[in-house]
Order: sequence, then C-alpha cells, then structure tokens
Amino acid sequence: MRSRLQTTEGPAKGTVLEVKEEPGLGVTVNAIIYDGILRKGDLIVIGGKEKPIVTKIRAVLLPKPLDEIRDPRDKFILAEEVSAAAGIKIAAPELENAVAGAPLYVIPSEDQALEYVKLVAEEIEKIKISTDVEGIILKTDALGSLEAIAESLRRNEIPIRIADVGDVSKRDVTEASIVKENEPLYGVILAFNVKVLPDAAEEAKKRGVRIFKHNIIYHLVDEYLEWVKSEKEAKIKKEFERLIKPGKIKVLPGYVFRRAKPAIFGVEVLAGQIRPKYQLVRQDGHDLGEIIQIQDRGEAISQANIGMQVAISMNKPVVGRHINEGDVLYVKVPEQHVKILKTNFQSLLSEDEIKALEEYVEIMRKKNSLWGM
Repeated sequence: MRSRLQTTEGPAKGTVLEVKEEPGLGVTVNAIIYDGILRKGDLIVIGGKEKPIVTKIRAVLLPKPLDEIRDPRDKFILAEEVSAAAGIKIAAPELENAVAGAPLYVIPSEDQALEYVKLVAEEIEKIKISTDVEGIILKTDALGSLEAIAESLRRNEIPIRIADVGDVSKRDVTEASIVKENEPLYGVILAFNVKVLPDAAEEAKKRGVRIFKHNIIYHLVDEYLEWVKSEKEAKIKKEFERLIKPGKIKVLPGYVFRRAKPAIFGVEVLAGQIRPKYQLVRQDGHDLGEIIQIQDRGEAISQANIGMQVAISMNKPVVGRHINEGDVLYVKVPEQHVKILKTNFQSLLSEDEIKALEEYVEIMRKKNSLWGM
C-alpha cells in the first residue's frame, strides 16, 4: 500500500474535475493533481472535445481557507507550484473545449509534446462511447458521467447515436429529430447536469423533440425508461383498439321492433363486444351486413359488452328470413385481424372473447377452406 500511495517529484499528472468561467480569469479548469509537481508556466496537455489541448499555465490557484475569505471576488491564493495530492484551479489560454473527467499531464519538454498528445488521445479513445445510426442523443457534464449513463443505457438495450460532453445545442436537436422520423422512442435527448441552450430549446419545441434533464444519473435513466414503457403501452393499446374484436350475441325472443330496412331487434351480448359498423355473421357463416346503431334504454351507445341487453339496427337482414328470434350471431373479424389478435394480443383478450373467436374461426373454416387457422 505504501508503494502504491507514493507520489513522484516529476511532472504532474491529474484529472480535470470541472471547466468553469471565472470573472477576471476567463475559462479555467478545476483539477486534482494525483502525482508529481505542477508549476506556473508549465506546458500541459488536457483532453478536449475534439482533440487534446496543449497550453501553457498562466496561473495556479488554490482556494483560500474559509476563515480567510472576506470578499467573494477574492477567493483564491496564487501559487508558484503545487504537489500531489492537491485540488487546484488552472488559468490558461484555450481551455474552452477542455472536458471534465479528461486526463491532464505536464509535458516535461517541448520535444515530447507529440508523445503526450498521443498519450491523452489514447486515454480518451479508451472511454469513447460506441454509437449507432439510430439511437438517443446523450449529453453530460463529464466523461465519467457519460460512461456511467451509456453503460446503463446499454444494459437496457437502448442504442446511442451521439454521446458527448457539453451543453445541449441546436445541432443535437437536429440529430434527434432525424432519428425521431424513423424511431420516435429514440428521437430524444438525455441531458445530465448540462444546460439546454436557448436556440436548442426553441428548436426542440418546434420539432417536438423530447429533452430529459436531471442531475442524478439513475433518475435521468429511469425517467426515460418509464417514458419509453408508457409510450410502448400506448402504442400497443392504439394498435389493439383499431382491431375488430370478437363478439357473440343472441337475438332475444319477443323483442323484434322492426323486421326490415332497417331491422331493429333486441339482443343479449353473450361474449366480447359489439360496436356500430361491426359486421355480423350467422352460425353458418352467412354475412348479415353491419350494425348501424346500438341503443340502450333509448340512448345511442358506442359499444355493448358481455351481459348487456340492447337494441341494434341493421339494414341488410330481414327478421324472419335471414334472422330468427333465438339465433346466435358472431362479429365478423377480418382474417388479418384474427391472426394479429391471436399472435400479438391474445393476453389482452378475456376468456369469453378467446372462446368466441375460436368458435368464429371454426365457422369460417367450415365455410371457406382458405381459412387456415
């Protein structure tokens, strides 16, 4: 342990904790020096958004002890040098694209600059996030949080199109909108502990791109996953709703109100449901046309479910010729709808609906040999 905790007296090594603009200093980096010595005037290389940044330290600053702070504008002590382990602030040119979580090295001599640039580039490459053509846009405040969130998304099989450090820009929104056209669930932006720039917020509103923001990683991921779940459930419900569901009814004896054009008669729903525009067939598969209207106690209703006794009107059949009191009729479910219901949505059907569907399929199989179900 002693040898592992030793620090050297050579050029400093550290990690960028935060990139921050300070009044009078410009863009600075807060860093932790974990090995070696850092001096004012040192040439350093820092991991950047596009490529490593080589710059010369203008000032090394240490935070003042709390009991020495009188003026919040005078929060730091200038230092000529610091040694590991120390938390410091570095002022230097061209730090705008520095990345939180990136490595920091002092370059011992100018002729070794390329060697250290390559070293930092390789370290950044190791933690780069592999991306997909279609996937979410991930923006975070640091490389560490980028890695953590990307790993969490991968575990949940969520692809990533762009993973980057920095505020959410208009370009990020454009990228998300491209994905949204083909896969709405992935056409979103996850923003961890970063700002959404004003033009990006405006573009997101215009294009309908959802931005999830949070400063706690698991809250951000959970919020997105919950949204995905609810959107999938809504999509399933919508697809299920558009399908014609099975139904079985019985013509009630003594409740024929009109025999034809339209025929109006009382029925009891034995299974499933009936709706206006649903077509009915007899037990021999004969097509009776569609239901025009359903009434319950004189009021038109949009649906009648199992156990209900209602009156229906139909244009095509004539009571006494095509339909008789006591007949059992079935909703005519298109063959394609039957296949989808049985393949994708059987778990959403009640037992009486499943039974009515099986009886209807058997009726159609006997009538038409092309029905292969």
